[in-house]
Amino acid sequence: MASVGGMLVQGILNPNLLSLLARVRHTNTLVIADRGFPFWPGIETVDISLVDGVPTVLQVLAAVRSNFVVAEAYMAQEFLAANSTKVRNAFAAGLRGAQVTHEPHVAFKRRIPGAIGLIRTGDTVQYANLVLVSG
Repeated sequence: MASVGGMLVQGILNPNLLSLLARVRHTNTLVIADRGFPFWPGIETVDISLVDGVPTVLQVLAAVRSNFVVAEAYMAQEFLAANSTKVRNAFAAGLRGAQVTHEPHVAFKRRIPGAIGLIRTGDTVQYANLVLVSG
């Protein structure tokens, strides 16, 4: 990560997000969620939503992956039925190299309390939520 005079000039710039990522260790989980994902008391949430669609889960995933090894990812099974082939392929590409498991949304949500933190985006894609397992 380059800096000029102590100021970050590339990579993730959000200090809260950087702090959260710095605390994720091997096998810990991190959630990247869409704009409609419920608030989880007790889980540190970095809300970077701006307006509908900004930023997207995939944009945040791409930024996070530059400093985060994703070994596994979990998504709601409902994501597959609710979205087009184009959207499903975009998520598959964003998660390339990770073992991806789709499970019922109820089971997916049971993984949230164990996460180190949650990043809320402005994404409007249905069920575009990820639980990432650090490798």
